[in-house]
Amino acid sequence: MKKLIVLSAFSMVLMNCNKKPEAPVADPVSADTTTATEKVTDTLGAKSFCYMGVTGKDTVFVSIDDNLGTITGKMATKNSEKDSNKGKLTGFKSGDTLKLTYTFAAEGKNDNKNDLYFIQTKDGLNEGIGERDAQTGTKYADEKKIKYSDGRTLKTADCKIVADALK
Repeated sequence: MKKLIVLSAFSMVLMNCNKKPEAPVADPVSADTTTATEKVTDTLGAKSFCYMGVTGKDTVFVSIDDNLGTITGKMATKNSEKDSNKGKLTGFKSGDTLKLTYTFAAEGKNDNKNDLYFIQTKDGLNEGIGERDAQTGTKYADEKKIKYSDGRTLKTADCKIVADALK
């Protein structure tokens, strides 16, 4: 009989040693998924960027909206000794390059067009400079020969200042 009691006690000890502690039961009210505490970020909507570049007494203002690679925006160049111009940007993003068409008003004409390419960096935009097509004068002759180190550099700017300049 003693053996039976010792064996039973030993069995109970072994069974309790292998037993895992029970997880506390979650309060059903605190598990409500309808109340989100994290901020939801829209990763698919248009992203707006503003830039400004100053060269001597001349200033360039650019505001662009990037909607999944489709670019729209506005640009204004305020020159001190030449005619200034203002217009719209349209185009697309290819990698880190913005390939844009600038439609603007200058010298009494409202339908001027010029292709502009920019490399977009975390600090701003670097304008591409290259030989223009002899027929159109507005398009680049060879995209592979565009140099981005020779063009204007536009730095990230406050969108309120840029918007005021683009009015």
